[in-house]
Amino acid sequence: MTDAKPESIEETSAFAPRFNEAGLIPAIAQDAVTGDILMMAWMNQEAIDKTLATGEVHYWSRSRAGLWHKGATSGHIQTLVSMHIDCDQDVLLVKVSQTGAACHTGRDTCFYRTVKAAGGLALKPGH
Repeated sequence: MTDAKPESIEETSAFAPRFNEAGLIPAIAQDAVTGDILMMAWMNQEAIDKTLATGEVHYWSRSRAGLWHKGATSGHIQTLVSMHIDCDQDVLLVKVSQTGAACHTGRDTCFYRTVKAAGGLALKPGH
């Protein structure tokens, strides 16, 4: 966790991600062309550094407790277009060029279901 004060972090030009107690920050992956939200995953400092250094997106896998190069085994690579951070510096938006499916189910997005007001889920058309 950074020592930056929340009131000063909103106007700073310093990149100072505010990690949670596990050293992680949520990262939302968005298709840079369509604007579709592809997935949400976690990053630690190492994943951020690797992503910025290589231009290919890396995350922290909580289930595997290790660095995860998105698409390294499947070929479904996310190429970094730009990285943004919110006003509190506690959420990342990673705009990507997606090769193949973003979701482990083989779909373009992990957000392929809509929550119905009456309860339950509906599959989005085409998914």
